[in-house]
Amino acid sequence: MSTLNKGIEKVEVTLKWDPSPIGTPDNDLDIIAATYTADAPHGDPAYLVAFGSRSPDGTITLNRDSRTGQGFGFDEIMTLELNRLSDAYSRVVVGVVIQQDGSRKVFGDIQNTEALIREGYTELASYDFAEVAQSTAAKFAEFARDEAGNWRFHSALQGFDADPDTFAGLMGR
Repeated sequence: MSTLNKGIEKVEVTLKWDPSPIGTPDNDLDIIAATYTADAPHGDPAYLVAFGSRSPDGTITLNRDSRTGQGFGFDEIMTLELNRLSDAYSRVVVGVVIQQDGSRKVFGDIQNTEALIREGYTELASYDFAEVAQSTAAKFAEFARDEAGNWRFHSALQGFDADPDTFAGLMGR
């Protein structure tokens, strides 16, 4: 757990949504984390963590991945152990993208979407994506090191009309 002096150490990012109506394509949302180096904090990401991947050093992991939104509680869970992340990294941006499976879906098409960011039992932020209802992707959290090297959270809700590959390149700019 963080203190005012130590900054943020370990966070959990969770995402949930309702399954699509019967007979329609599945709602498949994915959490993506992009990590940036200190010498290029707004350039291309050093690496991405999304479904089927994890950070090279194991500090960012996707613990649960859903392709349909079925189940109870949160469908996707990502853990970011910022306190273990190398000093070479100064920024981590987290977003969500809707997989497009034959038909175009935006956040407004998907019911009961919610992202929650917590450090331990402390809620840092939650989003329902209503502000970006016409978007296919959104960044919603940014973690950056301060002058003392401590991690700080910044709310960063911004919608994009982009496919997953394009969004991964845009989310940190």
